[in-house]
Amino acid sequence: MKPGCNVAPLVERFFTERLVRQQDVSAHTIASYRDTFRLLLKFAMAKLRKAPSALTLDELDAPFIGAFLTDLEMERGTSVTTRNLRLTAVRSFFRFVSFEEPAHSALIQRVLAIPSKRHDKRQVDFLTRSEIEAVLAAPDRTTWLGRRDHTLLLLATQTGLRLSELIGLSRQAIHLGIGAHVRCMGKGRKERCTPLTRYARIALQAWLNEPARHGASALFPNLHGGQLSPDSVQSLLAKHVGVAGKTCPTLASKRVSPHVLRHSAAMELLQAGVDSSVIALWLGHESIETTQTYLHAHLALKEAALEKLEPYKQCKRLRFRPDDQLLAFLETL
Repeated sequence: MKPGCNVAPLVERFFTERLVRQQDVSAHTIASYRDTFRLLLKFAMAKLRKAPSALTLDELDAPFIGAFLTDLEMERGTSVTTRNLRLTAVRSFFRFVSFEEPAHSALIQRVLAIPSKRHDKRQVDFLTRSEIEAVLAAPDRTTWLGRRDHTLLLLATQTGLRLSELIGLSRQAIHLGIGAHVRCMGKGRKERCTPLTRYARIALQAWLNEPARHGASALFPNLHGGQLSPDSVQSLLAKHVGVAGKTCPTLASKRVSPHVLRHSAAMELLQAGVDSSVIALWLGHESIETTQTYLHAHLALKEAALEKLEPYKQCKRLRFRPDDQLLAFLETL
């Protein structure tokens, strides 16, 4: 094995050459992989007492990567899904390294052999119509922040945009003429348009009529005119859900995240009788199989299917009596 192979230039080339120049991945993928390597290098500093720029490839072997993944779950409280996502970034890096440093192929193959962890797949959480209305009524619309939050939450629950899509919207992404819609760049850098309801169009028109703070181009800026962070959206949502919980007690038992608002939009479409293939296009799903999770969570659909079944008729159970002697013998075993 080639000794003393420094990790730093490999990581730099992985991001600049493989991800940016060769694959031209999205900014969201870059951010996700960057966060993974920040965590990995900080873990290495704590465990190996070495600066990240001094690490060698030999030190990032399979047992070390396994310890890192365990630390994510045990110490940081990371979910299994996020743990597997971090492992995906690590695997991508080591596949790149396999071409750059073939002398370390044995170490690389052992890292690539680390399996993803299986986990229980829970039904999706979503809000009912009464819960959605309670959350939308919570912001104080006499203030600029309240009007911003109300419009943001309304757009999220009506369009089902992902959080990254929502905070990345510019004022130019909203079209309020005939065929009102919002245009966004979704997962996999696929552009899509989502139509707006009359109520959402009116709310967005009122919001766009307000002067942009500090010349902000973002549709929902922060107080300084910059783009909202994911944590900021989660924080404002938690605040308004807490207020809404006083008038809608069922919200107290639910953990409402921005993604739950996306699920709620999908369930609203499903309850309205929209076909799941159309919902997949609406939400920007890569596969219609992803949309099937909403069918599993929709109890009312299952109850409607149950009502269509005829009641089981009571009938006398008869015991099978074979004619052949050998079959009769086998039946007694």
